[in-house]
Amino acid sequence: MEPDSAPDPLRNQFASLNDLTYELASLQDLATRGSWRSILDKVARARSLNLLSKPHDHLTYLAYNVLALSKLRRFPEASSELNSLHDFNSHLYRYENYPDVYPNRSGSMLPFILRFLHAQIPIKIGNRLEGLDRFYSLLDFTRQRIKEKESKNLDVSVSLWRKREVFVMNCIIGHHLGAKEFIVCLDLISDLIRRDYLDPLLVSKLGYIRMQIGDVEGAKGSFNRVETMLNEGKSNGSLSEVEFKNLVSRNKALVYLVGKDYVSAVREYDACIERDLTDVIALNNKALCLMYLRDLSDSIKLLENALERLPTVALNETVVINLCSMYELAYVNHSEIKKTLSNWIARVAPDDFDLSCTRI
Repeated sequence: MEPDSAPDPLRNQFASLNDLTYELASLQDLATRGSWRSILDKVARARSLNLLSKPHDHLTYLAYNVLALSKLRRFPEASSELNSLHDFNSHLYRYENYPDVYPNRSGSMLPFILRFLHAQIPIKIGNRLEGLDRFYSLLDFTRQRIKEKESKNLDVSVSLWRKREVFVMNCIIGHHLGAKEFIVCLDLISDLIRRDYLDPLLVSKLGYIRMQIGDVEGAKGSFNRVETMLNEGKSNGSLSEVEFKNLVSRNKALVYLVGKDYVSAVREYDACIERDLTDVIALNNKALCLMYLRDLSDSIKLLENALERLPTVALNETVVINLCSMYELAYVNHSEIKKTLSNWIARVAPDDFDLSCTRI
């Protein structure tokens, strides 16, 4: 929940997160555990008892409240909360408007997550064009902030805002991908790469999109570029060595998958899992390859073991959808088996998990 302003060196004086915002550590812990309903309760209590004393406290709690509502798919309520802010650029949300509370601080105290949710939520309630317009406005805003920070030689802030720029761009690309607007996606990613973003994930995404439009050779070229980056030790530091190696292996596996060489794809995924037992993408895709190889028993065991061993990592809708599809293919009494799975998920899943993916 970083504010828009630059990181404040005065923060080093604070002993804990709670010195920054009222019970912030508790909010962060609840968010980490996916306890979004508890966050709503905590925000409501803090507001009703007037426990929030400073302007930035109110904005931080509003950000967690909007995020929790969004996670719980209560998008109209989240939109209403956001609309209560009216103008994001209002002087009411700037530190310098409260010199007695924030001496020697300037800039916006609005958490960046609110700007993101302001763009995301319209898309969730069916206003795709409005949401995309807001995302492009957010991209412009982010790039303007980068220029401002660069002019002041604030390297730490520049790095933070560049990460936000890539994040916003990836959101935009994701929404265009969802609408199968592949050419727009290619242009956006190519623009980022031309501007010297040495990001293996970004170059890999370029390969995935090329694969989607049938440009297999172009995809291979992107994937080879990622492998060259690994071999030459070139990266923006976004991945560890193991993550980087697994990205390269998953890229190779995808090429094998498209060519229906499932045995070779399984070999690459096995290499990923050997390096990192928590690589859920590799686990999920290996299970799909086993299914294509008509080894339903082992594919089911693989996903079941992953869920049992790594519930906080492996429990996502994609894995559950694939496992339920395998149940439907393998068992006559798949409804009972899926009901057992659903009951287990209800006990261990975060509040925002969509149980409808079990298709019971």
